[in-house]
Amino acid sequence: MRAAGALLLAAGLALAHPAEGHAAQSDAAWVHYEPMPGDFALAARGRVAQVVTAPEDHDLVRIAAESLRADLSSVTGVRGQSDTQVWIGTLGRSPAIDRLVATGKVDAQKLRGAWESFLILPVANPAPGVRQALVILGSDRRGTAYGAYELSRAIGVSPWHWWADVPPEHHDTLYVSARIQRFGPPSVQYRGIFLNDEDWGLVPWAQGAFADEPAPGPKTYTKVFDLLLRLRANTLWPAMHKASRAFNADPANAALAERYGIVMGTSHAEPMLRNNVGEWTGKAENFNYLTNRDGIREYWRERVASNAADETIWTLGLRGIHDSGMIGPKTDEERRNTLEQVFADQRAMLRKAGIPRAPQVFTPYKEVLDIYRAGLKVPNDVTLLWTDDNFGYIRHFPDPAERARSGGNGVYYHLSYLGAPLSYLWLSTTPPALIREEMGRAWDKGAHRMWIANVGDIKPAELAIDYFLSLAWDIEGTRGQSAEAWTRQWAEQTLGTGTGVAAAAILGDYYRLNFTRRPEHLQWYLPGEKPHASPLSIAEADERLAGFAAMERRLAALRPLVPANRQDSFFELLDYPVSASAAANRRFFAAEAHDALRDRDPAESWRRARIAADADGMLTALTHRYNREVAGGKWRGIMAVEPADGQWRSFRQSLPVVPALASIPDVAPATAAPTAATAAPLLRPDQFLPARGWRRIEGLGRSGALLGAGAPSAPARAAITLPAGNWQAVIDLLPLYSAETDGTLRLTVRIDGKAEVLELPRRTGDRDWAMAVLDNRITRPLNSMLGAGRHEITLEAGDPAVMIEAIRFIPADKPITPT
Repeated sequence: MRAAGALLLAAGLALAHPAEGHAAQSDAAWVHYEPMPGDFALAARGRVAQVVTAPEDHDLVRIAAESLRADLSSVTGVRGQSDTQVWIGTLGRSPAIDRLVATGKVDAQKLRGAWESFLILPVANPAPGVRQALVILGSDRRGTAYGAYELSRAIGVSPWHWWADVPPEHHDTLYVSARIQRFGPPSVQYRGIFLNDEDWGLVPWAQGAFADEPAPGPKTYTKVFDLLLRLRANTLWPAMHKASRAFNADPANAALAERYGIVMGTSHAEPMLRNNVGEWTGKAENFNYLTNRDGIREYWRERVASNAADETIWTLGLRGIHDSGMIGPKTDEERRNTLEQVFADQRAMLRKAGIPRAPQVFTPYKEVLDIYRAGLKVPNDVTLLWTDDNFGYIRHFPDPAERARSGGNGVYYHLSYLGAPLSYLWLSTTPPALIREEMGRAWDKGAHRMWIANVGDIKPAELAIDYFLSLAWDIEGTRGQSAEAWTRQWAEQTLGTGTGVAAAAILGDYYRLNFTRRPEHLQWYLPGEKPHASPLSIAEADERLAGFAAMERRLAALRPLVPANRQDSFFELLDYPVSASAAANRRFFAAEAHDALRDRDPAESWRRARIAADADGMLTALTHRYNREVAGGKWRGIMAVEPADGQWRSFRQSLPVVPALASIPDVAPATAAPTAATAAPLLRPDQFLPARGWRRIEGLGRSGALLGAGAPSAPARAAITLPAGNWQAVIDLLPLYSAETDGTLRLTVRIDGKAEVLELPRRTGDRDWAMAVLDNRITRPLNSMLGAGRHEITLEAGDPAVMIEAIRFIPADKPITPT
């Protein structure tokens, strides 16, 4: 041991304490289990390589080194050290590695000045007495850390090892290829998540998991930061509801973020790193810049003074205390003038604190977008962070002038949301294919500076978070494969070898069925309206439930194939979301059928009541298992079935009325199969002939694909033969926003040569928008009334945002239903 210690000192390094371009997902081909010529022996003969850092390097590098050491132990099961070493260092901060660069043994030319980049390569005889070292060299502190975590990925340690209880596969030997691995720089400079609406999961869980500190506190954030680094993210907007202790109320949180290299920011409603709901102690009406400018400025100056030395993205602007409109100004002109004064005052504070070039961001969110479009002047070096409509559809894309700004552009995107028309806080049902399309459009329009996803409580949004951040790290590599292929690989890595194909197919069904109507949106009236039944007939609802039942059967067939040590992760990542969404649908539609059949078929009505009650019991049992049994009770309090309680009633669905099980009489089971719904004639995307500029978008829509327009494009053509009767054509489109300022979708449809020009305005917040985001489609009747026989359909897109789900043909005397 003395010789080893002397060797480390001679190399100018200190032993970590025990405890190629982008990569869309880790390519483990450069780590294998049988030696090849030139390989570096990371683990062999019952020993693992020593993990070494320099005393001069950053705290983050030592944290990453400690994680790598623990990961090597978790994969191999051994801690004994071999005579090989892993050198982890930052360019300019590791004397031993810098000597390798100076002598030409390591070519670091591409790392100089690069953002968050790294390389991994074996080096023979790097120092006297050291036969071989695996060098992980980063361009900066996060680049170095990402290199260590990339090696962890390659040996089989999932980024979700802690947050989803994914254990690595055991390997006695690990060998690293002799070829150089280069990673970075990332596609998006600042990439991260927003912990939000944490009242229902994260805070109750943290209160029990770390009872010795206010929730969430440093112990919670340590776990969050570890996850972010393993996902190659660098930015966090912390939890901010009243249920949470404000992040900066405990200085240990900011100090921890600095050690972990996490760039802290705050949401659109929390300018200047202030958590208003937790830190503004005055009356809400005093958060008024017209009447209390000095008071608000002093409130902001306090935070600038305390956090100026930290790596921070400063949110500029002003809204109300808690995600509400600005207090005081009454007109857009007054709001615009106030905001421009706010910008000047906030930037003056940063200049006075000596950080005038610190990253600054302004988010035109909700009503603020209208103020921006009314002529608001935002300083050129401030990043414009564009938002979706809270349901996954981006409202504004950078135009040429905005792309030319030195501050650049970004996106704030929702994977979870509390608000109108109805929230979705329980299960994560935004399809990866939609994330791919919308974030891809944003990237193509120049949103490269910053991407933040609202992820709620983190669980159960694991897959969506991973996919969003994979796109941000490497947009071309990630979207270069289909969302289904990415999901298959992700499932293989998290659920176990041999599970990927089946798990991806189940997830495909899960996203398709729940995108049609999220489990949090299983009511067809808006809050404040008179309650009414869904527009689905019992037969149509049964057809939907049959789809969930088929998905559950596929899940049941996969369950016994999952390795025993991954049953917890299987339940968290796949079993619970699939089973709970199916049970929620059974509960709702069976309760609705019970009510509808009460008079005309009492026996069937009570049979449906039992189905609803059993589904309700299953939801309780599944959630109890998640909260009390999985991973030895680790996740107590993390999962709350929607609607969990009476909070925010105006934004939550109402519970279906389910009869108590004890009150349901025994009835004979049904002897006849449910009546099948009559399928209306329709044209799906695959029925249109291939045409220049059009593409098939897999993973979206009720049939699993959309027809997407290009620009320019040739007409897309199809034909259909209708049976006897009179028919009305209806076109269904994804409710996207055009990249044009007003967001209007434009499309020309020709039926038998007769053209109809469609202009579909997207007015965020009105009733048409509300129904579109709940249905995840716009339904537009066409003017043509059609008779029996063959009809020619031609589509001429006026906008690349046009994505068509189907053209349906409805009997002229029937109402248009959602199916």
